[in-house]
Amino acid sequence: MCNTINRISIVNTPYDNVYRTMLDSCPRLIIPLINEIFGENYTGQEKIIQSPNEFFILDAGDRKIVTDSVFTIYGNRIGHYHIECQSNPDGTMLLRMFKYDSQIAVRYSSVTENTLTVRYPNSAVLYLRSTANTPDTSVIRIETPGGDVSYEVRNLKIKEYSIEEIFRKNLLLLIPFHIFTFESRLESIESDEKSLAQLKSYYSSIRIELDELANEDRISEFEKQTIIEMSNNVVDSLARKYEHVRKGVGDVMGGVILDTQAKRILNQGREEGREEGRKEGIEEGREEGRKEGIHIGENRLDTLFIYLDNLDRLEEYKAAVLDPTLRSKLYAEMDNARKS
Repeated sequence: MCNTINRISIVNTPYDNVYRTMLDSCPRLIIPLINEIFGENYTGQEKIIQSPNEFFILDAGDRKIVTDSVFTIYGNRIGHYHIECQSNPDGTMLLRMFKYDSQIAVRYSSVTENTLTVRYPNSAVLYLRSTANTPDTSVIRIETPGGDVSYEVRNLKIKEYSIEEIFRKNLLLLIPFHIFTFESRLESIESDEKSLAQLKSYYSSIRIELDELANEDRISEFEKQTIIEMSNNVVDSLARKYEHVRKGVGDVMGGVILDTQAKRILNQGREEGREEGRKEGIEEGREEGRKEGIHIGENRLDTLFIYLDNLDRLEEYKAAVLDPTLRSKLYAEMDNARKS
């Protein structure tokens, strides 16, 4: 058994990492995507708690495939969600979704008298590539001795969204993956100066739009920089054979984004949140409490960062990271502002 565990490796793609970074760094951007996929009407003021990456399956080579995102949204009701970022449609995806969802359902289960209730999450797949045969929804049907039950897995296909629709619906989390809509043309763009100039102009307009959103305080500077940096990461990976494309898009989007002060402050805050969460979990004396505490601490500080960043009060955030009394005071102010 020990040898088997030692052989297990975690499977990640560059696109998985970008998706997870977007969620980790800019969690509120998931709200418009949830509204789009599931027809919800969240306002963006809800609380988002991301679950630990504890749900996984093993492939045929004993490689560990971890879920991309599992989170809970607390608003007028509590909603559990599971979204996977998938590069290519394949025949194993639906089975993998069911395996993940079943673990998640057990995680959120409850027992009342002699009844066990398991709660399956709202599930979806974000397809970076798709074909005419990729359905809008897939169905998982479970045959039980007491009757059949089924639920849908929604499929969102990147290629079906224009950049205009992305901005109109505020689906900014999709921007880093938008280059996939050009994938079939990258080779010809690389060798054609006119096409390359058009692509650069296209991405220049995206950068201008992001700048305007930041200037209007509709997104924070940190969120804008994260979108730009992750867009460059995806382009670097997808267009790795096409130097002119990589350089052209990178130049107009801003090139390599340096470690900004906002990012340093946010990372420092996250470390404090992790420590705060660990202490809460240890005090409860449960491993589950430790994991939940870490993520609650992280998300609460992330939310405080966004709140103070929008008010141009990042210096107060930096001080609050080191001062628990000030941090509690700002939490109370933020909670009151969200209620009003």
